Amino acid sequence: MQNELTQTGPLLDAQGHLAQVGWSRRPLLDCNLENASFYKLRPFQRFRIKRWDYYAVFTPNRFFSATIADLGYAGNIFVYTLDFTTGELHEEGLVIPLGSGINLERNPEAGEASFKNEKVSLQFQADPQERCIKVNWPGFHNGRGIQAEIRLQVPTDQESMNIIIPIGEKRFYDNTKINCLPAEGFIQYGDLREDLRPDTCLGSLDWGRGVWEYQSFWNWASASGFQPTPDGRTIGLNLGCGFGDLSKATENCIILDGRIHKLEAVRFDYRSGDYMQPWHFTDDGGRLDLTFTPFKDRTARTNLGIIFSEVHQMFGRYNGRVILDDGKSLEIHDLIGFAEEHHARW
Repeated sequence: MQNELTQTGPLLDAQGHLAQVGWSRRPLLDCNLENASFYKLRPFQRFRIKRWDYYAVFTPNRFFSATIADLGYAGNIFVYTLDFTTGELHEEGLVIPLGSGINLERNPEAGEASFKNEKVSLQFQADPQERCIKVNWPGFHNGRGIQAEIRLQVPTDQESMNIIIPIGEKRFYDNTKINCLPAEGFIQYGDLREDLRPDTCLGSLDWGRGVWEYQSFWNWASASGFQPTPDGRTIGLNLGCGFGDLSKATENCIILDGRIHKLEAVRFDYRSGDYMQPWHFTDDGGRLDLTFTPFKDRTARTNLGIIFSEVHQMFGRYNGRVILDDGKSLEIHDLIGFAEEHHARW
């Protein structure tokens, strides 16, 4: 059911069709969005192409995230942070008409994404060995302010979860997810400064490019953490469903010490509308059995008429087991991560 890609090449052929469909352990295809062909009037296509870089960092004390997104007819810049001890969550965002001033790189392995105006400055710089996140938002949380300079190390043998899937006849999704990148640097939130060390802090990236249906829905779950001592290995998960043709590729996997252990279809068993109840995750192959117990609901809504988004991103702890590719069973204990339900018109 799952088609693993191994050959490099273009994402889209000369007619705008996907050249390959499947998943891979590293980004292989050049994201040549200039070849997209889904409207007869090609100048209007840019308003339907979605591009984003979403970075997340897990520390022992908090979750921090920063995003630069260009949704075609509008850009979206947002930053949020959650204190695991107090439960304090704060988020701020900007909607940028037509995405003016937003710069996003062509491919996920190298390049720069940036946005700067009189209120905020975000810069994401990537190369094969390191990813640098810089955020400066002086007015964040009524002037409390937030600043971050974070370096995410990319080990030479680090694998990522990449999928290339069709959405309907003419639309598509090109996605790269990288978990468990050792993080160092600092986060300054008001008077509170947290210094990040790579043996206790991990970052992740959600890099997306594509053309979606106007009305869309998806579930996504992710985590990056450490196995309890004395094991100490990094462990992450990435699970998703709800959009596109997943017959040849899902994004479901466990990441252990930077290596992908691929899963097929995964079921999200939860109560929509009652998100604080435990969620249950199982897969078609009998390899995954996880319970996710939420402790915080991040609800974010954007309603601009033509653009609508509502996400319930639940933060909580994962417990259960997974069977790795070699057949060994791995127990997962109190792994902090998130699981979400997202509805969008975009």
